[in-house]
Amino acid sequence: MTTARRIRRLGTVGLVATAVAATAFTAPAQAAPAQAGTGQAGTAQQQTRTAQTSTAHDRTQQALDALVRAGATGVTAAVTDRDGVWKGTAGLGDTATSTPRGANDRFRIGSVTKTFVATVLLQMEAEGRLDLDDTVEKHLPGLVRGNGNDGRKITVRQLLNHTSGLFNYTSDPEFAQRNLFAPGFFERRYDTHTPRDLVRVALKHRPDFAPGAGHSYSNTGYILAGMIIEKAGGNSYEHEIRERIIKPLKLRATILPGTNPRLPAPSARNYSSLTPDPAAPAVHDVTEHNMTWGWAAGDMISTTTDLNRFFGALMRGRLLPQRQLDAMLTAVPSSSHPLYSGYGLGIYTVRNACGAELWSHSGGVVGAGTEAVTTRDGRHTLTYNVNDDQVSRLSQVSVVDAEFCGTSTSDSTERRVPLR
Repeated sequence: MTTARRIRRLGTVGLVATAVAATAFTAPAQAAPAQAGTGQAGTAQQQTRTAQTSTAHDRTQQALDALVRAGATGVTAAVTDRDGVWKGTAGLGDTATSTPRGANDRFRIGSVTKTFVATVLLQMEAEGRLDLDDTVEKHLPGLVRGNGNDGRKITVRQLLNHTSGLFNYTSDPEFAQRNLFAPGFFERRYDTHTPRDLVRVALKHRPDFAPGAGHSYSNTGYILAGMIIEKAGGNSYEHEIRERIIKPLKLRATILPGTNPRLPAPSARNYSSLTPDPAAPAVHDVTEHNMTWGWAAGDMISTTTDLNRFFGALMRGRLLPQRQLDAMLTAVPSSSHPLYSGYGLGIYTVRNACGAELWSHSGGVVGAGTEAVTTRDGRHTLTYNVNDDQVSRLSQVSVVDAEFCGTSTSDSTERRVPLR
């Protein structure tokens, strides 16, 4: 998160998410250990015990290796398709011990949390607990007022597709300096933030535009969405996601950490430069931090296989009735965004080299970046995670192109795409 670049990453398609469960696949065989400590990209691959050939995902593995050659600390990925499950890794999970990146690592998913939040709200709409065109004021009376902000004019739908106009609180310079950069990060990494604290940061600013008059990615909308879940459901946002998505889909490695600052094992260390300078090396270990500053906009922890299961189940109608799924996939066009051409409700149409219809959400937090991608039918999914936050200077889009388009990868770092 730079005050501009890196902060956007945190809220989105950075901090910055939802998701669920799928046809059982044959259990993957154990991967060979990656080579570590050589300065090269150590790799590990797991293949299912099926007729899948050893070259089926070679280009995807090459793309992971290219990310590490370009400067990423380490990356772990998984693909679920008609042949089963494939897993690949590259680089290091811990630079101090030269431990390679793990195929089953748990990691912070950042804004991929938004897809889970949107799914719960759409389930609640199907149950008659709320309507997407309800105003924020109806559920949170008096909360969004002042400085040109007015919850009486903003709908739930506009929160979810980023057309509310509300200022993105992680883009507030004071908030960033106090929480996301050094030395503020080290001084406050264990602090607890309440959702109302985060909304107050946003309301210090005038809206970016009138509700419905534009599209601008804003984590603030998903903090309010989490609060509406609690108001409409009578339980915590965490409880609703566990009961409605995690348990039914048996996402056993997916958790909502609350105030716990630690990543559960197995997991990699996370690294950051803790500076707005995109060229600065990721030298600080930032693995431990209290993610209440992201809450419903991006605090969840998961794995590549759990996220693939979630997105596959979502697209195949296991979580939402058809009417609500259609609403989720009705995207607001975006001609200029580097990652998506349209944003729906907690999910977007990802740009790719071959023009395939792919739906995705990515997420960036301090020290990590994640992207989950699925075909429209949910039968081909990819998730990968990088354990540093320098991906803005890497061509991470090449991983998606390699898997879904079969294009060759490149070590070029000219394309600076912030993970949001």
